[in-house]
Amino acid sequence: SKSPSPRPNIPVRYFIMKSSNLQNIDISQQKGIWSTTPSNERKLRRAFLESSMVYLIFSVQGSGHFQGFARMASEAGCEKSQDWGSTAFGGVFKVEWIRKESIPFQFAQHLLNPWNDNKKVQ
Repeated sequence: SKSPSPRPNIPVRYFIMKSSNLQNIDISQQKGIWSTTPSNERKLRRAFLESSMVYLIFSVQGSGHFQGFARMASEAGCEKSQDWGSTAFGGVFKVEWIRKESIPFQFAQHLLNPWNDNKKVQ
């Protein structure tokens, strides 16, 4: 597990994690774990190794809200979790939830993503 304090001059990375349902978010908040597709897992692993801190902002697809955010606390391991009921996910990794709250997208409508054609962050 990485140190929780950012290292100077090393970027902090942010990722929006879309979940297909609220149950997965609840499991993550209770157990302090997350799992994602192998493609996303590779991106997160690289960010975890190359960045001072990786924050994950969670949203259930179609909810119109963010459900909170967490700090990525470990790399994904080989162990898979049965909690999500899908074999499409990669290994489990630890997350430390910072804020658990439903926040409407409209509260973040002023945020634009320069790496995604300046589209709204949602």
